[in-house]
Amino acid sequence: MTGKTTRFTRTKDLDNPVRGILRLVCDAMQEKGYNPVDQIVGYLASGDPTYITSYNGARNLLTRLDSDEILEEIIGFYIESLNKEEA
Repeated sequence: MTGKTTRFTRTKDLDNPVRGILRLVCDAMQEKGYNPVDQIVGYLASGDPTYITSYNGARNLLTRLDSDEILEEIIGFYIESLNKEEA
């Protein structure tokens, strides 16, 4: 036991837990100075969870998701943003 307080962070997107987890993971990586795009691409391409920081439990959260769920959310969000630009 390290004596440090564990931080609990609730996902902001309760209707879409994958999006909420991705948001938390990106926030943690940015806080630690990492580029979330590079790190998530490295994780998805290799399957190696060490691409994701363990800060704030980000690695543990992301590895709970299947890579297909992550890709579906990212691509769906991208397509939604394209559709909004066209409108």
